[in-house]
Amino acid sequence: MKPEEIRALDPEDLAERISEMEEELFRLKLQNVTGQLENPLRVRALRRDLARCKTVRRARQLEAARPPAAGRQRQLEEAR
Repeated sequence: MKPEEIRALDPEDLAERISEMEEELFRLKLQNVTGQLENPLRVRALRRDLARCKTVRRARQLEAARPPAAGRQRQLEEAR
């Protein structure tokens, strides 16, 4: 998944996507242990996608918890 696609998801969809990825990662790890994993590179790609999703979720949490900036400083931040 591309970062733009992840950022476009609303919080509920993002949480659902993270849950699905964690379940799939569990299944892939289980297949790896039992020797049934067909594509080992899928584990790597899934771990990275999961990390991207969690990073976006955490950035949103921090943004929501951040107190609003006052006056000129806020205008400068919004201009960026």
